[in-house]
Amino acid sequence: MPLLEDRLALVMGIANKWSLAYAIAQAFSREGARLVLTYLGSHQKEALESLAAGLNVRAVLPCDVTKEDEVEALGRSLDALGEPLSAVVHSLAFANREDLAGEFVATSRSGFLLAQEVSAYSLVAVARTAAPRMPAGGSITTLSYLGAVRVVPHYNVMGVAKASLEAAVRYLASDLGAKGIRVNAISAGPVKTASARAIKDFSGVLETVARRAPLRRITEPGEVADAAVFLASALGRGVTGNVLYVDSGMQIMGM
Repeated sequence: MPLLEDRLALVMGIANKWSLAYAIAQAFSREGARLVLTYLGSHQKEALESLAAGLNVRAVLPCDVTKEDEVEALGRSLDALGEPLSAVVHSLAFANREDLAGEFVATSRSGFLLAQEVSAYSLVAVARTAAPRMPAGGSITTLSYLGAVRVVPHYNVMGVAKASLEAAVRYLASDLGAKGIRVNAISAGPVKTASARAIKDFSGVLETVARRAPLRRITEPGEVADAAVFLASALGRGVTGNVLYVDSGMQIMGM
């Protein structure tokens, strides 16, 4: 039996076919989930609808997480579908390129706040909207990275935002556990996505991981997607408030 059969899952953050969120949506669809996908602005809608053609999609909805009215409207749109929500995947992050390129100490106030709002606070806003739509409990999963707990060159303000995101996971897990809602993060190894290309010398990061990680290779999107399936399914029913590393073991390595 498919692991997510007859479950409604909200997947946020598909930008293109290289997105980790897209790999997760594919895996959820493979496991029988019905998907609700969100897009940011009309410019993304057409591309997302094209990607959705091969998936088990129930609805494609707009949502800019920096706008509270759009997050609330997303909740009303979920209500209109007439079925409970079982899983949420939050794969949303953004920082200004100039705040990634230089030294962290040079981060602008506005750039710091923007990275926090989009990359960390949005999980809180999404959880607040999703939780009432999960009467039987469920799973909320977000995407993090090793830069949350270690200094990664040129990750800068995004590393601080991911640290905030991981702390939010723990607090949300505590708040929502009584409702049967589990909240976790997947800390994925570096993957060749469009957003990753904004990180200076990213190719060097990939080379380092392939050389030094215990598995001696970089992370594959399908590995992250299968971990997300585990967390969203009954197999992960006892896991909450955790950061699951899917990074070929790179997080254990020292100098």
